[in-house]
Amino acid sequence: MTFRPILERTEKRPILIAGPCSAETEEQVLQTARELASDGRIDLYRAGIWKPRTRPGEFEGVGAPGLAWLKKVKEETGLKVTTEVGNREHVFEALKAGIDVLWIGARTTVNPFTVQEIADALRGVDIPVMVKNPVNPDLKLWMGGIERLYKAGITRLAAIHRGFSFHGETSYRNVPHWQIPIDLRRNFPDIQIICDNSHICGRRDTLQEVAQKAMDLNFDGIMTEVHPTPDQAWSDAAQQITPAQYNAMIESMSFPEANSTDPIFAKHMNDLRHEIDEIDEDLLNLLGRRMKIAEKIGEYKKENNIAVLQTSRWNEILSKSVKHGAKKGLSEEFVTVVLKAIHDESINHQIRIMHGEEAVK
Repeated sequence: MTFRPILERTEKRPILIAGPCSAETEEQVLQTARELASDGRIDLYRAGIWKPRTRPGEFEGVGAPGLAWLKKVKEETGLKVTTEVGNREHVFEALKAGIDVLWIGARTTVNPFTVQEIADALRGVDIPVMVKNPVNPDLKLWMGGIERLYKAGITRLAAIHRGFSFHGETSYRNVPHWQIPIDLRRNFPDIQIICDNSHICGRRDTLQEVAQKAMDLNFDGIMTEVHPTPDQAWSDAAQQITPAQYNAMIESMSFPEANSTDPIFAKHMNDLRHEIDEIDEDLLNLLGRRMKIAEKIGEYKKENNIAVLQTSRWNEILSKSVKHGAKKGLSEEFVTVVLKAIHDESINHQIRIMHGEEAVK
């Protein structure tokens, strides 16, 4: 598949998308647009017209009347506009209103039937579409949504990384799982990826940190929720910022180049990458040795009719490793993820010993 850019631009800088979470009133939509347009930074003005909410009774958007407000934004400021569509009817209404770019939300991407309905409605229409990742960390489902649109003839496609639901304590509203968008790019090398830092963070004080990480990972743009009076916003107030705060955030960020043609830089990078390759090989050799020992433990447990999982031992390993990792500059999250993967593999090896090859999937 060959993807085209969602916007034709001459500047070599990230795509900047900003605007309120929800279009609340005509004045709110226009005021936000005026303030953002005056600085000349953004490429695309966003506002939710139809808002799929987690629970009934929450503000679910003004609906089709809000499209007229976005049309006024285009006429008054010259900004291109984008909004979310969740079904066939939304698509038809947005196209009639002259919306420049559509996006498909996380709750829609999770449903292949609905994505296909939207793709069918767009067949024969040359309009850019951005696809948010599904709510759960499912790379294939995200890829499938993009593929359905591509097969309908939509080639101006981009992916929006907005993070993933997580049950438990986390500093994020939606955990980023950065490896998933990285894997998406590995499968679709030329697709543009936009970071929705507002939905990843869920709070305004970490927006710049997440946006900067996306830029450091060579993402193609940032989508941020901006509101003239964020604390009074009708939806997602905690994660929105004012136009002035948005401009200050962008001003203070750095935007690294994707690559360098400097031969000295290339040599240093190749040397360091060679070191990493050697270390990775050592790590795999050590993990192989560890699994051999796990298999010996499995044999001993089988002989003595002992259960494979020993919870107290696992808790001891995890606790000790997190403390040791902290001394090496490794985060608790990283150590936990790595140790859980190793532990799961050890369990699989021991089950193979206990029950035979057919027990391992």
